[in-house]
Formats: sequence, C-alpha cells, structure tokens
Amino acid sequence: TRPPEQYHISQERIEITTQPHTDLWQRTYYHFQNDNAPLLQMETAEPYFSFVVKTDFSDSKHRFDQCGIVLYLDGENWLKASVEYENGAFQHLGSVVTNAGYSDWATTVIDSRIQTMWYRLSRRRDDYRIECSRDGITYHQMRICHMHQGGGLIRFGLYACSPEESSFTAVFSDMRITECQWQAHDGQQPDKETDNP
Repeated sequence: TRPPEQYHISQERIEITTQPHTDLWQRTYYHFQNDNAPLLQMETAEPYFSFVVKTDFSDSKHRFDQCGIVLYLDGENWLKASVEYENGAFQHLGSVVTNAGYSDWATTVIDSRIQTMWYRLSRRRDDYRIECSRDGITYHQMRICHMHQGGGLIRFGLYACSPEESSFTAVFSDMRITECQWQAHDGQQPDKETDNP
C-alpha cells in the first residue's frame, strides 16, 4: 500500500527500517493528521479469517517508535495495534481505530524490557477483534471494533513508524492466515436475525 524506503523480505521474516517523522493518526485531541507510515499489506474479500504475526521491536529506543499490525483502507478508515516505546521504564501496548477520519487510542502500560509481541487480527464481516500474546500460544483480547468501511475487499498487514526524529528496525516473523479464531457469539441473541455462521 505504501512501501517503506528500507525493508527486506525473506522466507522467514520481514524487516522494516523506519524513517523519521512517519506516523498514523487522525484529528482526535491532537488536532493533527499524520498519514505517512509505511504499510505492507495484502488484499482479501474473505469475510472470516485470522491473521497472526510476531513482532520484534528490540531495536526501538526513542519515544513513539512503534510497529505492529494494520488494516488500512484509506487515510480516514483504518486500525492498528502495536507497542509504542515511551522510555527506559515503560511503553504502551495499544490499538487505534479510525472511522470517518477520527482516531481513538486504547492503551495499557507494559514494561520496557518486553521486546516482542504476537498479534492476532480476526475478521467477522465488518467487525474485527485484536488480540495480543507474549508467547504466541495464549492470546488476550485487546479490543473488538466495527469498521464502517470494513466489509467486502480489505487490505491488512504490517506497519512500522517513528513519529519523531528517530529510526529503528522492526522484525516481523511467524506470519500465518488461519480459519477465523473468533467464534460466533453464543450469548444474548441479536435483536434481529443475522447471518452468523
């Protein structure tokens, strides 16, 4: 979608070296619009699937350096999940969902000694779930969201960026696409009949 200036793809891994002043954010609170982070994505119209990847950000050492998963439809409709470096004590594990040109940001603080994170993005039509894992086995839900433009053909994949004057190399590995690991809801029934396989 927007190739990085420096990257390398091999059978086992993808490396992206970030450029300074690259980011993804739309309007909310900060009132600025940043839409220049590099994106390596694939396309699918498959309505039910999960995408898994391991990220290694051990090279990040500057505030706001980040890498993770992305579903970028256009400049005003996208989601991302990443670990964002803050300082030598802590960093932010979080996700951003942007619908109709406004971003939100949900985060939790994690220790700065954590240098790898697995993500699993699952799709059920135009609804999505983001999960994270420290070991690639046990996943924990970060959020469920709806993408207003997220039905039909979508693009998803990887991103890395450095919003300030910095650069680092992010490493992505163990990528796979599987059957949807987000099972149909089995609690309260919907208000009306829906196709819910």
